[in-house]
Amino acid sequence: MRDQFPFAVARVTRRWRKMLDERLKDLGVTQARWSTMVYLEKGGEGLTQRELASLMAIENPTLVRLLDSLEQQGLIERRPCPNDRRARRLHLTDAGRKFMDVLSDRAEKLREEMLEGISDEEIECTVKVFQRIMENAEKQR
Repeated sequence: MRDQFPFAVARVTRRWRKMLDERLKDLGVTQARWSTMVYLEKGGEGLTQRELASLMAIENPTLVRLLDSLEQQGLIERRPCPNDRRARRLHLTDAGRKFMDVLSDRAEKLREEMLEGISDEEIECTVKVFQRIMENAEKQR
């Protein structure tokens, strides 16, 4: 069973992304853009690009492309950092906050559909397992 674990995780992740992309297509946003906005919202607005990239565990150039597209859509804005002239702080715009409400509703519906028949206890156990796996992975860095 252990040898199947990474493949099962990858399949679930791919399926989640594909289904969420389908549900967000009419809004002109992909799962990658949506997750960027979620990390920004949950991580606390005013993060720098470097802080957000670290939080998302992605490379800065990948994040820059996502942020550029979100900025072009008027969903986020980059503001000067008062302490560092080179840095920019990231913020959701009013339109971005309203957009997040719609995106979050759709994601929540999909999540509930995908987790149907799975108890809160099972979810809690699974999340704890993933946290331990991430802790183990961090030790390997």
